[in-house]
Amino acid sequence: MLASAEIGHRIAREDYLREEPALREGLLNAQYDLLERKRGPILVLISGIEGGGRGETANQLTAWMDPRHVRVNAFGPPTAEELAHPPAYRYWRALPPSGKIGVFMNAWYRDLFAGREPGELDAQSLDAGVRRVRQFERMLADEGVTLLKFWIHLSRAALKERVHELTADPATRWRVTAEDRRAVRRYSRSHALWEHVLRESSTGAAPWNVVEGSDPRYRNLTIGKLLLDAMRHAARHGGTARPSQQPARPTPSVIDNVKLIRDLDLSQTLAPERYPALLAKWQARLAAATRDKRFRRHALVAVFEGADAAGKGSALRRVTGALDARQYLLVPTGAPNDEERAHPYLWRFWRHVPARGGVTLFDRSWYGRVLVERIEEFCSVADWTRAYEEINHFEQQLADAGVIVVKFWLQISKREQLARFRARERTSFKRFKITQEDWRNRKKWSHYERAVADMVDRTSTGSAPWTLVEADDKRHARIKVLRTLVKRVEAAIDR
Repeated sequence: MLASAEIGHRIAREDYLREEPALREGLLNAQYDLLERKRGPILVLISGIEGGGRGETANQLTAWMDPRHVRVNAFGPPTAEELAHPPAYRYWRALPPSGKIGVFMNAWYRDLFAGREPGELDAQSLDAGVRRVRQFERMLADEGVTLLKFWIHLSRAALKERVHELTADPATRWRVTAEDRRAVRRYSRSHALWEHVLRESSTGAAPWNVVEGSDPRYRNLTIGKLLLDAMRHAARHGGTARPSQQPARPTPSVIDNVKLIRDLDLSQTLAPERYPALLAKWQARLAAATRDKRFRRHALVAVFEGADAAGKGSALRRVTGALDARQYLLVPTGAPNDEERAHPYLWRFWRHVPARGGVTLFDRSWYGRVLVERIEEFCSVADWTRAYEEINHFEQQLADAGVIVVKFWLQISKREQLARFRARERTSFKRFKITQEDWRNRKKWSHYERAVADMVDRTSTGSAPWTLVEADDKRHARIKVLRTLVKRVEAAIDR
């Protein structure tokens, strides 16, 4: 992949001056067209070898366009805040919204190369990292992000000459770092590593564009033209071709998997006289576990899903009653707002991933895509079908970073739900809890049973298992939730 960028591509100055005005005008027009239609977003990933002109390229692109709608993010070593979160956190947080352009310098490819010795091609961690990158980039493309990846390359001779020129000029000497000099010495050994990563991470959804950087005019014009083509395509077609726009069959369900829900013993109860002591016991243990200094190596994400009126809110109150208010965040999840719709689906949840030592409680969550959005047809079959894999990938990233992921589905019987609905209508301070949508959802009870069974089948994993909670008796449900949280947190901090 790199040989074609080592042959000395050049553009004459007069040719550059002739072509640049038309390119600049085209980029500006395409940028405003993209912004007006709210298409995209466009994500430009600029990577490459040290001294190839990555920063100069980013500066030139922002100079050619309206910089108010372009955000450049230069990702160096993670900050203390970023180190306290999963590695992907800082990239999700910086993703541009629809209509805007983001320029990422190095980004996740820096993570692949950082600290790795040249020639280390067969390391399992490298191949695992490449697989994670491919999954992430495919997900971005599926969500309508146009991802342009540029690897700016230099031959060894060109790199050596560039470092020499910058060093010889007092005005640019400061730009030459120890890493630049090391890159010259290690060039031959690094070359095989670059080739391997580029080849393995170049896909149909996110191919690499390898651009020779020895001549700034050639480099800038080439990248500018490729960006212009991508912006025009995105403005016309809404970004990268999304599988959600293609017909898709639902993933086959396991035969009789709905028995997971229907066979729950909803008659389980907890005697009222036992409840206060058990509540105090498990709240005390949860308080101790989340305040333990060993918990600072972890974080807790707890997901609360369930049938309408199943008691999620009351269970959550018993959980928060055991936590330090400075330590947790409670995130209620409803329909996405305009800002959230302008980003990939999981963006609004990544924003709330806690740092080490923190707790985030989700009152409904990312599982809305495979539940209400599936049933109400708010998204396509292809969208909710691929969501299972995306969710598993998301939760695995959390677990790999030390986040304890605990997921609850609270289930009640249809008869108990009706009784609670009627009680809410009769109680003045509870009437706000019952809406026409609740009654409408009740008519789709069997649809939700099937969707929940599929959800548990496909997303209950060793690192993020589902806990099904029999919730006809609220006291039983609250204690089961608390006990499960305590067991999971204690097990994690004891390892």
